[in-house]
Amino acid sequence: MKHGFLLERRTALRLWPAVLAFSLAFAPPGCKRSKTAAASVISMGDPQAAAQLASGFYGVEQGAWRWTKGDFSVLLGAPADAARKGAVLRVRLTAPPQLIAKLANITLSASVNGQRLPPETYSVAGTYTFIRDVPGSLLEDNPVKVDFQLDKVMPPAGEDIRELGIVVLSIGLEPK
Repeated sequence: MKHGFLLERRTALRLWPAVLAFSLAFAPPGCKRSKTAAASVISMGDPQAAAQLASGFYGVEQGAWRWTKGDFSVLLGAPADAARKGAVLRVRLTAPPQLIAKLANITLSASVNGQRLPPETYSVAGTYTFIRDVPGSLLEDNPVKVDFQLDKVMPPAGEDIRELGIVVLSIGLEPK
């Protein structure tokens, strides 16, 4: 039995160069590892969106949203022709009642590839859309890194050991 195994192994080793040559001969030219393009708009409830959440997000809650930390970042695909026309950064978020009750207000700032955009302050609990124009000069890289900062967060309390910022539903770069 052992002898048969050695013969099969020798035969396989002799055939290996032929198999490799055959595979290379019929491989598509310029064959490269495929990369999935980054989505320009991501929903926090989408499991595939997690790959684009660079930092500062907690797990999905109720299948639709995520709490953030004080600093959080995403990688977004630039919409078609955005480097020439620019785009609109749109963040659907909630300032929960417990956050406003504890902190009175919270200010959200964003920067795209290091360039700061005007901040916005929320002093009433509710759902909001943070909207900012993004010049095309900031959208030449793809994906585009968008960093967010909150001026304050709710500190850990009780059994919840997380620092809590805002609740995010979706983030995206939309064409102008």
